[in-house]
Amino acid sequence: MTPAELSVVFFLELFVIVAAARAVGWLGKRFLGQPQVVGEMIAGVLLGPSLFGLIAPDLQAQLFPKDAKGVLYVGAQLGVGLYMFLVGLGFDRSHFRSNVRSASAVSLSGMAAPFLIAVLLAPWLMSLGLFSPRLGAAQATLFMGACISITAFPMLARIIHERGLSKSPLGSLSLSAGAIDDAGAWTVLAVVLATFGAGPGVAVKAIVGAILFAVLVLGFGPKLLAPLGVAAEKANGVSQGLLATVLMLFLLAAFAMDWVGMHAVFGGFLLGTAMPRGVLTRELRAKLEPFTVVLLLPMFFTFSGLNTQLNMVATPSLLLVALAILAASILAKGGACWAAARLTGQDNPTALGIGALMNARGLMELIIINIGLQRGLIGVELFSMLVLMAVVTTLMASPLFEVVYGRKARERGELGAIRDVREDGAVAAAAGQPAG
Repeated sequence: MTPAELSVVFFLELFVIVAAARAVGWLGKRFLGQPQVVGEMIAGVLLGPSLFGLIAPDLQAQLFPKDAKGVLYVGAQLGVGLYMFLVGLGFDRSHFRSNVRSASAVSLSGMAAPFLIAVLLAPWLMSLGLFSPRLGAAQATLFMGACISITAFPMLARIIHERGLSKSPLGSLSLSAGAIDDAGAWTVLAVVLATFGAGPGVAVKAIVGAILFAVLVLGFGPKLLAPLGVAAEKANGVSQGLLATVLMLFLLAAFAMDWVGMHAVFGGFLLGTAMPRGVLTRELRAKLEPFTVVLLLPMFFTFSGLNTQLNMVATPSLLLVALAILAASILAKGGACWAAARLTGQDNPTALGIGALMNARGLMELIIINIGLQRGLIGVELFSMLVLMAVVTTLMASPLFEVVYGRKARERGELGAIRDVREDGAVAAAAGQPAG
C-alpha cells in the first residue's frame, strides 16, 4: 500500500472510529447510565473481528487493512500515553496522604486476594497454552495478579465525583485505595516486563532505568517544573510556547520509558503527577483533554478491539475458562475490598459500595493486557478473555454501587441527585474538578 493509499484509508478509518465511539458511548450513557468511555470501550470491540469482522469480514478487512495497523498502533500509543499524562495531572496527592493508613488496608487486601487467586489460575492457564511458552510460572502469576488487582482509577474518580462523594469518607477512602492499587499493579507489571527480555542486561536496563526515571521525576520534578507553573500563573493561562514545552517533556518522558524497555504510559503518568498544580494543570486539561478523549483514545480502544476475538472463547472449554477468570476476579477484588473495609470499621453498605467501586477495571486493564499482548506475554485467546473481564466489571460497577449504597443513601438524604458530568474520560473528575 502506497503512502497516498494509506492516507485515504486512515482518514476513513478515523471517521468510522470516532463515529462508532460517539454513537455507542451515547447509547450506553442514554439507556444504561454508563459513562461515555465505557461505550467507547465496547465500540472498539464491536469494530473488531468479534462483530464487524464476523458480519462483514471483507469490508472490515478493507477498512482496517494490515498495512494501516502500524499507523493505528502509533496513534493508539500516543492517545493512551497522553490520557495517562492527563490522569497524572488530575491525580490528587492529598487523597493519598490523608487516607494512606486506612486505604492501605483496603488496597493491600484488594491486591493480596487477586494475587493468591493468580497463584491458582496461572498454572492452569499455562497448561492450556494461554501464556507465552517463554514466560515462567512466576512471571505468569505476577502478570495475572496485576490484571485481576488493577482498579480503573479514572473511572472510579468519575463515579465518585458524579455522585458528589469526593469529600465523603467513602469517596476519599476509595480514591486513595485505588491509587495505591494502581501503583502496585504498575510496579508488578514493570517487573514482569523487565524480566521478560533477551537476557539479564535487558531486565537490568528496564528496572534501573525505570527507578532512576521515577526518582528524577517524582523527587526532583516538582522543583524543576515549578517555573512552568509560575509562568502559567503570571500569564493566567498557557501560551503556545508553554504548551509546546510541556508536550516536548511528555514526548521525552514517553520515549525514555519506551527506550529502557517499559512503556510510554509510565512516563506520561509520572510526568503528569509531578506537574505544578493550579492554572497550568487546569489549562493543560482544557486544551489537551477534548482532542485526546474524542479522537486519540478511541484509536486505542479500536486497536485493542481489532486484537479481541470473542469467537475464540465461544467453545465450551474456553468459555468456561473465561467465566472462571471473570468470577475469580470479581470475588477476589470486590470481596477482599469489602472485607477489609468492614474490618477497618466501615458499615456494611459503605463496605459494599467500596467493593463495587474498586472492582471496576476499565481502561487500566486494557492498557495492561495490550502491553502483555504486544510484548508477547499472552496470546489472543487470553487477551480476549481479559477484555471481556474488563468490560463486564466496568459495566457492573456503577449499577452495583447504586444498588448496594447509592440508592439508599440518596433516600436518607446523604447524597444528592446524580450529576450530569460532561467529560468523557474522568480526567477532570480525577482532580475533583467539575467538568466544563
